[in-house]
Amino acid sequence: MLNIEKILKQAVSQAIEILYGVPFTTANVRVDNTGKEFEGDYTVLCFPFARLTGKKPQDVAEDLGQYLSRNHHMVHSYNVANGFCNLTIDDAYWTTFLSEVLADDNFGQLADKNQTVVVEYSSPNTNKPLHLGHIRNNLLGYATSEILKAVGYRVKKVQVINDRGIHICKSMLAWQMFGNGETPKSADLKGDHLVGKYYVQFEAAFQKEYAEWKKTDLAKVIFDKWIAEEKNRKKADKMLAKQRKKATEVANRTTKSAKQGLQDAKANRTEETLEAKHHHENYFFKTVYKNTYFNEHSNIGGAAKVMLKKWENGDEAVTRLWETMNSWVYSGFEATYQRLGVDFDKLYYESDTYLLGKEVVEEGLRGAEPIFYKQEDGSTWIDLADARLGKKVVLRKDGTSMYVTQDIGTAKLRYQDFEMDKMVYVVGNEQEYHFKVLFEILHRLGYRFAKKCYHLSYGMVNLTTGKMKSREGTVVDADDLMQSLFETVKAESKGHRESTLEQVDSATQQTIWQQIALAALKFYILKVEPHKSMTFDPKQSIDLQGQTGPYIQNAFVRTQAVQRKLAKAQVNLAAYDSYKLEACEKGILRLIYTYPSILEAAAKHYNPAELANYLYALAKAYHKFWNEVTILDKSNPAGAKFRVDLSKAVARILAKAGALLGISMPQRM
Repeated sequence: MLNIEKILKQAVSQAIEILYGVPFTTANVRVDNTGKEFEGDYTVLCFPFARLTGKKPQDVAEDLGQYLSRNHHMVHSYNVANGFCNLTIDDAYWTTFLSEVLADDNFGQLADKNQTVVVEYSSPNTNKPLHLGHIRNNLLGYATSEILKAVGYRVKKVQVINDRGIHICKSMLAWQMFGNGETPKSADLKGDHLVGKYYVQFEAAFQKEYAEWKKTDLAKVIFDKWIAEEKNRKKADKMLAKQRKKATEVANRTTKSAKQGLQDAKANRTEETLEAKHHHENYFFKTVYKNTYFNEHSNIGGAAKVMLKKWENGDEAVTRLWETMNSWVYSGFEATYQRLGVDFDKLYYESDTYLLGKEVVEEGLRGAEPIFYKQEDGSTWIDLADARLGKKVVLRKDGTSMYVTQDIGTAKLRYQDFEMDKMVYVVGNEQEYHFKVLFEILHRLGYRFAKKCYHLSYGMVNLTTGKMKSREGTVVDADDLMQSLFETVKAESKGHRESTLEQVDSATQQTIWQQIALAALKFYILKVEPHKSMTFDPKQSIDLQGQTGPYIQNAFVRTQAVQRKLAKAQVNLAAYDSYKLEACEKGILRLIYTYPSILEAAAKHYNPAELANYLYALAKAYHKFWNEVTILDKSNPAGAKFRVDLSKAVARILAKAGALLGISMPQRM
């Protein structure tokens, strides 16, 4: 396959030695893509040559450009700007490249690296259905896995299903209290939705109980004792000030387009509401004391804790209920995963793995140079102060595991399963400290993959309607969101003037609407850098003229329309060896040429956004080409052949790169 940069570096190196008698290795020659503000395809930085030759960079650039344009048939022309030599590649090289792309079914695919990467993503709790946050997690995990495969890694996709703990018992207890034997079948609900309903009901019952308790004399005594300490008041004031500032900023943004008087009135009302709402007592009971109340005073909380203890002790009735309700959830998860188009090579269950780390910690206590140490209360810790991570408890005083301990054991188990060289954890950015601690502990335990662990940290994702809270039932449900997008696409398609779906049968229409809806969802999320928080706008995501998945799909549909029209049209096609490229055609070829390097960069940075935004750029270039030229030009057989082939190449890249992001391309829209 043609490697333009390599050829240019060799040509430049030879030219410098011939022109000035100074050897200069190709490794030190810098060749970049020419900036949009300059004419040319590739730019050679001439400052290093100037230092060696004693000449001005501008003069070296001029000498180099003249030499290459006269002596190297790849270089068609040049121009000089501020010590940079901008080279324009001859059209024949680009047309040859197009032929090579079409002859290579694996264009962009790199050789096998003989390295295994484990990617963990999704990892939901079995007390609720998947929501919009899980969608971002799954899409990042799946796309990262597929990109890593494309550049030659052997990838294993895994998830840990969090199927134990107090949150699971909350749903189970609420079902016992309020369910009256309800099942997914009797309720006509997906199993994960049914269980999630009872998780919300538990929280509602707890909040009702808590609200009544806050009126008691005991609650007043506890609050008065807390507020009497100055440090508590100062901390509360600081937090409340932050909340007021943030809420006011949100209120001002929502009234930005209104008349100033209305804006000021709303802002004032917001301030008054906030002053009344965010007082010390409300802050204390909502933020400071809620968990303490749950653990020490709550009747329903106490019942959930008793249930958890019974589960841990293997109580037959509790275990049977746990297995039944989890089976409902697993069935629901699988249906969501299938519709979303993600998969896994292996599932791990926290109920199987939560004790694994204890053995590793105990071994670390017994070594000649112990990694862990015990406190007087019996708890086990590790001192990571030298890594600026402080001290971390790994076993509670009662011997139970922490989350980091479970992850240590699971990492060991995965190495036994896969002997991986790298491991990627797709988890929200609120867990950044956790993974720094985990990776440092794994390193100190001597695991060779520890320094190759990576936390693919991502920001919060919300809808335009605001934040999500699982316990309060305000989550954006994954199934509902996908169905809503499907219905919107269906309605928009039926009324769209460019739609050709009336030419296909009903089943095909359903499939295409689903493809478009999922592309809208996936691209909108994946085009954002993972570390950034984002807001998902369903309406904007399906805009055919915006930076969206359907916009990219429409470019592919146009490539297919070319092939259909060619089959019906009487157009002569001829070889295009000496064809002179239009600017928009060269722009597309340059984008296609960068595809392998974009893949490498996306894999290196664990960043699907780099590939997503490349897809948009390629689609945008093809739409421009579609509007500017006559593709099946009967008066230009060589041009028609070239443009048909260019359309084929664009279609291939759009389909392949789209598939890596989980986006499929319809034949029609």
